[in-house]
Amino acid sequence: MAAVALGVAGLITGIVGGIAGSQQAASNNAQAQQIYKEQKEAADRTAKSINEHNQKVFAADKENYKNTRDYEWEIAIDNWRYNQEIRDFEYLQQAKQYAGSVENTYQQLTYNSVAAMQAQESEQASLNEIMNQMAFQSESNLIDSLQQEGQVALMQAGKSRSKAIQTTVGELGRNAAIMRASLTSAGQQSVRNLREINMSKRADDMKAIAAMMIRPERLPDYPEPKQAPERIFVEPREVTADYIAPPIQQSTFMPLISGLSQGLTSGASIYGATKK
Repeated sequence: MAAVALGVAGLITGIVGGIAGSQQAASNNAQAQQIYKEQKEAADRTAKSINEHNQKVFAADKENYKNTRDYEWEIAIDNWRYNQEIRDFEYLQQAKQYAGSVENTYQQLTYNSVAAMQAQESEQASLNEIMNQMAFQSESNLIDSLQQEGQVALMQAGKSRSKAIQTTVGELGRNAAIMRASLTSAGQQSVRNLREINMSKRADDMKAIAAMMIRPERLPDYPEPKQAPERIFVEPREVTADYIAPPIQQSTFMPLISGLSQGLTSGASIYGATKK
């Protein structure tokens, strides 16, 4: 009877131990499941936070790009207009300088013409004076010759008078020839002087024209600025939560079987020992 009681006690002890083991396994499983749940929630929150941040960065990048693009376009337009104004201003200044150069050239050509006319008039006046002097000298020589002929006619007669008259006439002819030669030489020199005056005027005119500015030409317009194609944005890839391995569940049935088996084994051992 005592052996049976001991065997039953061992069986009960095993069963109680199995139950306790099963409960401990269940508690461990619940704790592991809670930790797994919390880790998954933390991973989800982290992924959500990263995705929200990426979306903000993406939106900021797009806005910054738009603002920069608009700013650069405004700068390009301002620079284009400024360059157009500078080009027009420089052309206007060149046009004014050209007008002044043309005016200076016209005045120089006018001066050259007036100077040449005065030189020609002066040369003509010099030639006229020479011709007047020659005419006066010729007249004077003629008068002197006639006077000499008259004196010879009064003082001499016959062949002597005729010879004296011939001598006087010959002298008058020689003087006339000398005067004609001088007058011809003076006329030729005057022609050369006039030719030189004209050539000098032509050279001065060519020099003045060569010094005149070349007529400026307006430069073509600067090409209008063009915007580059807009940048294509690709939205950031959505971040998923990190994989959290689920916990390995401990069996709650195996401790019961183990406890029952241990109880039966213990009871049988005790019962067998009491029979000997």
